[in-house]
Amino acid sequence: MVLLMVLLRLLATSCHRAARKMSTYGFHITNIIVSVNKPSHSAQSFPSITKCSLEGRKSQTLACDIHRVLLRSHSFFPFFMLVAFECGSIFRALFLLLSCPILWFLDYELKLKVMIFITFYGLRIKDMENTCRAVLPKFYLENLSLEACEVLGSVGFKVVFTSVPRVMVEWFLKEYLSVNEVIGTELQSSGGYFTGLVSGSGLVVKHGALKQYFGDRKPDIGLGSSQSVHDHLFISHCKEAYVVKKNEGSVMPREKYPKPLIFHDGRLAFLPTPSATLFMFMWLPIGIVLAIYRILLGIILPCKLALVLGCLSGLHINFKAHYNPKKSHKSKGVLYVCTHRTLLDPVFLSTCLGKPLTAVTYSLSRVSEILAPIRTVRLTRDRKKDGEAMEVLLKEGDLVVCPEGTTCREPYLLRFSSLFAELADEIVPVAINAKVDMFYGTTASGLKCLDPIFFLMNPRPSYFIEILEKMPRNLTCKGGMFSFDVANNIQRRLGDALGFECTNLTRKDKYLMLAGNEGIVQQNMSKK
Repeated sequence: MVLLMVLLRLLATSCHRAARKMSTYGFHITNIIVSVNKPSHSAQSFPSITKCSLEGRKSQTLACDIHRVLLRSHSFFPFFMLVAFECGSIFRALFLLLSCPILWFLDYELKLKVMIFITFYGLRIKDMENTCRAVLPKFYLENLSLEACEVLGSVGFKVVFTSVPRVMVEWFLKEYLSVNEVIGTELQSSGGYFTGLVSGSGLVVKHGALKQYFGDRKPDIGLGSSQSVHDHLFISHCKEAYVVKKNEGSVMPREKYPKPLIFHDGRLAFLPTPSATLFMFMWLPIGIVLAIYRILLGIILPCKLALVLGCLSGLHINFKAHYNPKKSHKSKGVLYVCTHRTLLDPVFLSTCLGKPLTAVTYSLSRVSEILAPIRTVRLTRDRKKDGEAMEVLLKEGDLVVCPEGTTCREPYLLRFSSLFAELADEIVPVAINAKVDMFYGTTASGLKCLDPIFFLMNPRPSYFIEILEKMPRNLTCKGGMFSFDVANNIQRRLGDALGFECTNLTRKDKYLMLAGNEGIVQQNMSKK
């Protein structure tokens, strides 16, 4: 009720302002037509950002905005939607989407205030901080303008002025782009929660904030959008001024990211523009039914038939096998060492091989254990106990292990645990990669029991599985190598097969960054 009253009040204020503007515009219709047909002098006087020299600027200062300058997107709505969906709830995201027709009629100031209110009302400050650290950076990086960031990186002191909430952009700007100061709209909070209202100072007016921050001094460079009159006024207070024209910025390639993107969280795998978000909500009922159907295929039907029907439902599997061992007559089974992309890795490997496998896991939800069509055994993270358990399992048959200990979405491999190398006589590396188009099937801070469901809800999820040649005896512990050398060697082989970069980062590093914990579930269960 409070939310509805505030929105009605904002809408009434907007209508009042619009009426006043219309009464004024009626006396100046001729001037409006002239101004539309004739570009303003100020818009023509500022050169394009491509004309800005990057040499000798380390001692200079720069002022700019993130919206329409550092980011290529001309709407900040998708980033509000990310906060609403990932930090709030699916209902908050739906409410924000339904507000789009109203937002279209509001002026810039009220439009921003309405989006802020819907997105932030009742949101925990701690949850927002986690979202800024774990979710938003991926989408900001993918939306960066190469030319604007090259200019930004060439100067020594950088200040960003923006009317969007400071809390949404500050962590990214300082952590990834080394921005020194961020001046943005401040939000009210109470008891660790946002109220959804801006502070008493209101939305940041960029040219006024620039004058207040620099005083009589002028920044050396100012960057603004060619489409905004406010930006023209903003950059006119700088010694040099450049504009980013519409559709001018180039996409920044991954190899030029100011800082590698290795870990990120959240369920959405796409930038939620209004049209894309609408399609997602329309797809949700179909996706849920499709996920249940795909799960039942794996549980009920034989492997080959499940594979065929799964592919007909839109699931794409690319399977290559350079080595497929027959049933071993040795005292131990084969150990398949896999890269880890989702919880379904062992399931898809077992289905493609057409034989039962046992998978060992560190933290698997009870729901996932019940639904798993293969045997799963939970490890304890006690090296001695886990080694003994895996020894027993290898004597019973073939075993699947993911030595990274956790999933990684980006083209990187985390450090491999060396425990597996000490146990097996036959080690077969398996390169696995998974791709999604709508939802990520992994999470660090959400409900893990929903991971397989979200993955299978995608319209066209895909899996790439390549079984490499068995490790030669002289490259295993049985041949005299140290276990950590074996693990590092297999990590490199799998990285080369997938085109991924190997890192020394661990499960602990991932969870400390994304969830603020070490990602350990204190349970000890097995499904047989």
